[in-house]
Amino acid sequence: MGRPEEAPTAERAERAGPFTTRLTWPLPEGGTAVWESRAARKRGTLAVRGPGEAAARPRGADGVARARLHRLNATAAVSFVLGGLLFALGAALAQLGPHSPTSWAAVYFVGGAFFTAGAYASLLQAINAPRRESTAGALVTPHWNRWSYEPGRIDWLSTFTLFVGTLVFGVDLLDSFLQGLTTRQTDRLVWSPDMVGCLLFLISGHLSFVEVCHGRPCVRRRNLGWWIVAINQLGSALFLISALAAFTRPETGSPISVAIANWATFAGAVCFSLAGVLQLFEHP
Repeated sequence: MGRPEEAPTAERAERAGPFTTRLTWPLPEGGTAVWESRAARKRGTLAVRGPGEAAARPRGADGVARARLHRLNATAAVSFVLGGLLFALGAALAQLGPHSPTSWAAVYFVGGAFFTAGAYASLLQAINAPRRESTAGALVTPHWNRWSYEPGRIDWLSTFTLFVGTLVFGVDLLDSFLQGLTTRQTDRLVWSPDMVGCLLFLISGHLSFVEVCHGRPCVRRRNLGWWIVAINQLGSALFLISALAAFTRPETGSPISVAIANWATFAGAVCFSLAGVLQLFEHP
């Protein structure tokens, strides 16, 4: 049998730049507790190892916090699944079907509304996640809030960036209904917010990787959170490829590649739906 690790005598923080992603501290009764940002906001748990114990065990927040996180997680996951499926359908209609641009633009718009709902539910999950507010081995449930400003927390900043990205995408999706635009107007009103939204998605995904890997590059094949982040980031990269291919060239008045734009959107949307399905299982 392995010997239990020696308990720390003082609090130890693991940081990624200005962000704290993991805290380890000694408990008054002996043993240690470990708080991790993603585990606290997704599962409502921290890890506790008692005196002389070789392995830590999860300790959950109270029932109010667990039920709250469960509802928000389910809302976000289902919204991302539906949003991804609708974006995939819109891309398929744009590429294969004899449909007018207005018809698939409407499908995209409804899908974008689901993405925004999922992003806001994810932000609410970060805002209302159980907090570590003492040296005791327990989490405290905060009062319910619909909004906060906490840029010093990596989970808040990641989900807030995602939420803003979906709102910017909404501008792109609304402008796509406009008819008779010039090449310049198309690039300014449709393509530019599309690019900004894609970049915000990538930034949010990078912050999520920093959170789950504690600032170091990592591959965690047995970690569900890592897979969710990785698949979402792949979807964001595919959306960026789609946006680049959709740029309307002033000299020709046509996009760089309609096929690449549509198929990259389709593949990226499938990634978001798959990540949403996996997210259904990452709950308290």
